[in-house]
Amino acid sequence: MPHQSHVSMPVARRGLALADASKAMIMIHGRGATAENILGLAAEFAVEGFAYLAPQAAEFSWYPNSFLADRESNQPGISQGLEKIGSLVAEIHDAGIPTEKIMLFGFSQGACLTLEYAARNPDMYAGVAGLSGGLIGPAVDEKTFEGSMEKTPVFLGCSDIDFHIPKKRVAESAEVFEKLQADVIMKLYRNGDHAVNRDEIETVRQMMEAVR
Repeated sequence: MPHQSHVSMPVARRGLALADASKAMIMIHGRGATAENILGLAAEFAVEGFAYLAPQAAEFSWYPNSFLADRESNQPGISQGLEKIGSLVAEIHDAGIPTEKIMLFGFSQGACLTLEYAARNPDMYAGVAGLSGGLIGPAVDEKTFEGSMEKTPVFLGCSDIDFHIPKKRVAESAEVFEKLQADVIMKLYRNGDHAVNRDEIETVRQMMEAVR
């Protein structure tokens, strides 16, 4: 269990200041990584008009065990991480940027947290990208997810042989988002690595460019 709460951890920023931006992306890093690390992708996306916000996990990990483990074994990390994302959404709203111009992006452990947040807080977002991740817990029960994402584009990208992320869970996650009326893109890359690939970057960039 983290000695320090994720909620009180700093947020790294890149791109425009919120006051000057018309759209925003919240970026959630993976286990053992840093906020600065995932912000490096902002230069790869290179889409104008965005503010990028990346919270730092306490002790570099959002929760201690596999995302497939019993949820209680990963608390309070999961709840704190979801709370942190919610606080950033609220901060972006306070700057005058509406939900439909907010993108949620995460990789690996951060993808799991990002997808969990979006599925439990369905709304019309600018887009949701969960790369090498899936919904959290030992099983996915579609009945626990309600609401509408109003055709929000949701991109799930993952290797078909990812050691950490079973492709079955990626597919189950896609089904939940389809039930939530999202516009789902799922790509399983043959023999891919547990890493962000060029096609994923290009897909996310296209999602970002579609935000007006």
